[in-house]
Amino acid sequence: MRWLKHNLYIVTISILFVASIILDNLDPNNIISKIIMTLLTLFAGFHIFKKAFMDLRYKIIGIDLLVTIAVVAAFIIGDLFEAAAVTYLFTLGHVLEKKSLEKTRSALSALIDLKPTLARVIDKNKETMVELNQLKPKDIILVKPGEKIPTDGVIIEGSVMIDEQMMTGESMPVYKEVNDQVFGATLLQSGYIKIEVTKVGNDTRLSKIIHMVEEAQDKKAHTQKFMEVFSKYYTPFVVLFAIIIYGLTLEIRLAITMLVIACPGALVISTPVSFVAGIGNAARKGILFKGGDSIENLSKGNIVFFDKTGTLTLGKPVLSEIKVYDNNQNHLLKIAAIGESFSEHPLSLAIIEAAREKNIDIEDEPTDVEMKIGKGIIFTYNKIKYAIGNKQLLSFEIPQPIEHEIEMMEAQGMTTLIMSDSQKILGLFGIEDGIRNESVKLIRKLKKLGIKQTIMLTGDQKRVAHHISHTLGIDQYYAGLLPEDKASIIESYHKDNHTIFVGDGINDALALSTANASVAVGGMGKDIAMETADVVLLSENIGKLEDAIKISKKVKMNMIQNVVFSLFVVLFLIIGVIFRQVTMSIGMLVHEFSVLVVIVNAIRLLRYNQGGRHDKRSRTKQLHKSSSDLQKS
Repeated sequence: MRWLKHNLYIVTISILFVASIILDNLDPNNIISKIIMTLLTLFAGFHIFKKAFMDLRYKIIGIDLLVTIAVVAAFIIGDLFEAAAVTYLFTLGHVLEKKSLEKTRSALSALIDLKPTLARVIDKNKETMVELNQLKPKDIILVKPGEKIPTDGVIIEGSVMIDEQMMTGESMPVYKEVNDQVFGATLLQSGYIKIEVTKVGNDTRLSKIIHMVEEAQDKKAHTQKFMEVFSKYYTPFVVLFAIIIYGLTLEIRLAITMLVIACPGALVISTPVSFVAGIGNAARKGILFKGGDSIENLSKGNIVFFDKTGTLTLGKPVLSEIKVYDNNQNHLLKIAAIGESFSEHPLSLAIIEAAREKNIDIEDEPTDVEMKIGKGIIFTYNKIKYAIGNKQLLSFEIPQPIEHEIEMMEAQGMTTLIMSDSQKILGLFGIEDGIRNESVKLIRKLKKLGIKQTIMLTGDQKRVAHHISHTLGIDQYYAGLLPEDKASIIESYHKDNHTIFVGDGINDALALSTANASVAVGGMGKDIAMETADVVLLSENIGKLEDAIKISKKVKMNMIQNVVFSLFVVLFLIIGVIFRQVTMSIGMLVHEFSVLVVIVNAIRLLRYNQGGRHDKRSRTKQLHKSSSDLQKS
């Protein structure tokens, strides 16, 4: 009954259409036949006639006006069945088109459905369930296993595994602990946490993503704008062409049939429907295109420029090599980490983190700690005095073999810390900005996607840039650059190329705005880059750039398929009418069928996965497989 209620209009006109077919074959001139066909024309055509009248008021010659003229002309010549059939098929096509188009925007609906509605607020050791819109920054909320995190915040108690797939596209759960940032609508899989709310309402990450997707699906690409301008002039031309045909043949039926079959319906929607579907597909994979222009520009790119720090690399120091000249490696690392625990230098964190990863106990405290600004740190542990820092901290000459090893490590882009006691060097710590695991594979895969050159732009030293570019297989690099230098270099490539720049920081904003297409690698504290870029990778997985380019090229191909198919159908129907093989109702049927084919072809993009295939199972189902919300608590 619910289905019938929602589809009563289409059911009614369908019954009238079936009755019209039967009566037309029995006795088309019978009064009952004429009444049924007239009722069908009025019921099915009311919205068409209304739209045509509104268009005329604004001096617009659209598809609805062409159909209205054809229907009126059919009534004048007494062909009531043709009039009824044309209005019914046109209306039915619109209904099916609307339902199909809704599927292309399903990603946005899915994102909106992700939003929780309740939060468990802790106030004076009491739990209170409140509506999400009542939350305020600084509120403390409790989240239990299987629940969605209500809003953005920082963990103040607990350590958990969180499923961020629908926010970042990452398939594996992420480990979070105290002081880590969490995002609303992500799923807590195990453990419990207390969160201090940092952002609510429209300021949350999910709300911003939804806003971006809404804007992107309405933003038009150059091709789409061209098609709209084309149809603006094409439709009046069709009217003129029909008048000329009537003037030459004096056959009104031939002229009005030409009006109906030459409607550019499939052509008009051939580009926007592809872009909307592509944007929806990408959003589910943690990739945000900010409109059709973004997809179009990315698909044309043939040179990719990369920022280094935080884009190709992790953006934080990592201990990548240890040279030991006395004692064993773990013991040396333990002493170094204990000493560095009193240092505030960023490089000290790399040593401490490496010790923790190896489960080395570093709870002991050093004594007689001396910070030497610009040199390093001196401390005493177990009554032995140690020093960790650069060459300036040493009170003796470095042996030539160790000097050579330091030079070798620095040639590989490492910053070398020397650890010694009062008499000799104990070991070397090679620290570098660690390369992302995905970066090596990405550079190789870009070549297969038609990218002819990859270039790294960095403000870092030349030796570091050389090491990173050589390791990754990047074609060229520029080092020691300021933000304006990056923009100038990109500008110099514009003459014969279509440029893509990939970055992540505030200092990349100028370069992002200079490139033909720009991609921001997402994550915490990267809002400026995300606002400036055309495309946003919501996670820090740089490998998703390959997916973004693949999707953009697939959307472009889908759009071309739709345009070529639409033009072919129009040409086929025009030839059919000229040779009197296509009637008005058959023409409308084929026309509406072509519109549906274009939409269905675009819907295929929703199932297109990163590997270049079409998923048989819709990812939309995964949105609803998450554990129960707070409402079930």
